[in-house]
Amino acid sequence: MPELPEVETVRRGLQPAMEGFRIDRAVAHRENLRFPLQKDFVARLTGQTVTGLGRRAKYLLADLSSGDVLLMHLGMSGSFRVVEADGETRPGEFHYPRSEDRTHDHVVFEMASGARVVFNDPRRFGFMKVFPRSEIETEPHLKGLGPEPLGNAFDASLLAKACAGKQTSLKAALLDQRVVAGLGNIYVCEALFRAHLSPKRKASTLANRKDEPTDHAVRLTEAIREVLGEAIKAGGSSLRDHRQTSGELGYFQHAFKVYDREGEPCPTCGGTVQRFVQNGRSTFWCPKCQK
Repeated sequence: MPELPEVETVRRGLQPAMEGFRIDRAVAHRENLRFPLQKDFVARLTGQTVTGLGRRAKYLLADLSSGDVLLMHLGMSGSFRVVEADGETRPGEFHYPRSEDRTHDHVVFEMASGARVVFNDPRRFGFMKVFPRSEIETEPHLKGLGPEPLGNAFDASLLAKACAGKQTSLKAALLDQRVVAGLGNIYVCEALFRAHLSPKRKASTLANRKDEPTDHAVRLTEAIREVLGEAIKAGGSSLRDHRQTSGELGYFQHAFKVYDREGEPCPTCGGTVQRFVQNGRSTFWCPKCQK
């Protein structure tokens, strides 16, 4: 599942093609993705200008001139490609050919700029939904999400208060979208390693008895910001199906310290990176330097 850096990379790739331009024509080649598309889906998009393209957690949000918002989720294998007015897809430095099977091109936005924005999703775990901007606070997919880890409000104090009293593991707490929005398995493993904290540690240890942040919380907050920032700069991790809008793979996976490196030497202490299953997900860590 694409995580925050992947989704942010896609947003930045779509922004120059969509933001400020009218959707001259919207095409849905099927009636459903993960969920059925609304019956008026195409009608509510056609003729509307994209006034802003944002992101909340792992969701893309396109503000429309009508006052509606188009919510988009990539799912497991969903990706966008941008075809310019001259018909050529944007090239990339690390270009990997896309599938030529266009039967998986499920939704197309034909923009007034002449660009075509195409959503391709072989597994159809992605989805789209249009709703009024006035209902964004009650939208089920967005309601209850925690703070953005790259936002100004996210700091050690906020994280400590969210984890105070939690007897669950630190990793499980960070994967809870109500605690921090947008984090997933890859970057939680990497952030915990950089903070030298065990994924098995209780989440409550991020706060003292007064619910104030401990040094663990300070180190972890800094590590989360650092690893996400580096991944966005690199274009995301691009594991399995993920592609940027340019068609190229991101390369942050080459900077992984522990994720998917079971049995390899720890880059910090020389110990051995280990893997175990935690809450149904693979956890990668170094028991020697993560306490």
